[in-house]
Amino acid sequence: MMRFVSTLHQIRRFKPMLWLVPFMLLFYMFQLAPMCWVVLNSFIYEDEFGLDNYIEVLNSPFMLQAFSNSLWLSVWSSVIGLMIATLLVSSLRRVDCKVKDWVIAFTNMSSNFSGVPLAFAFIIILGTNGAITLLMKQYGVLGEFDLYGKWGLLAIYIYFQIPLGVLLLYPAFDALSDEWQEACALLGASTQQYWMKVVLPILFPALLGTFIILIANAIGAYASVYALTSGNYNLITIRIASLVSGDLFLEPNLAAAISVILMLILAMITFINQWLVAKSYTVAKQRK
Repeated sequence: MMRFVSTLHQIRRFKPMLWLVPFMLLFYMFQLAPMCWVVLNSFIYEDEFGLDNYIEVLNSPFMLQAFSNSLWLSVWSSVIGLMIATLLVSSLRRVDCKVKDWVIAFTNMSSNFSGVPLAFAFIIILGTNGAITLLMKQYGVLGEFDLYGKWGLLAIYIYFQIPLGVLLLYPAFDALSDEWQEACALLGASTQQYWMKVVLPILFPALLGTFIILIANAIGAYASVYALTSGNYNLITIRIASLVSGDLFLEPNLAAAISVILMLILAMITFINQWLVAKSYTVAKQRK
């Protein structure tokens, strides 16, 4: 009887884990299994196992240009988006509660406004015959701005980076106390010294983490860019899509190799981020 009670108690202890089984199956089917398929098929070239797909990618100037364009757009849109989001969140801490709630609600809504609708909105506003484009050209402000080129894509990338940056940074800024700034002011510190010596060291891990998420968000963007340029701008996501859904050339194994290289780049960026975050925590402990 005691053994039965003990067994029943152990079953009840593991009962919550049974609820994880459906989520584990979904995670395997939609995350692990496709990833394993991509990695394995990236080494298959003409029904043989080898590194030919990777060699072809790394020796192709066209593919290297796609990686370069994607990284350029991702890094710069993340840097500019992070700066704007930081200023916006910092300002939100000083405004009325109702205004703050309204801005957060609008930011949450705009973070879901992406893909084809976002591209269509930019075409109407900043396209060749867009409303703002014609108005600014009339006053000679815009110059030779091209929405369908590098700078136009950077503008649309920055737009969908800002709401995500605000939503990720808001909890970190909300943890700051106004008393810290008052204490610094009493000790004779200026506002600049308060930000450089107190705020930025505290927010450094959150800023780095947000920066990495913004890069991952930008480098994987596809729908907005494709709708805006019809696939004519050389980005790595466009190249992957053309290799797996093109009408003339279907090379899923080559697309898998490109995807693995992209995953390795993101993994390296994430590793550097974790190393910098750990180093910042170590420095903070030493200061204490």
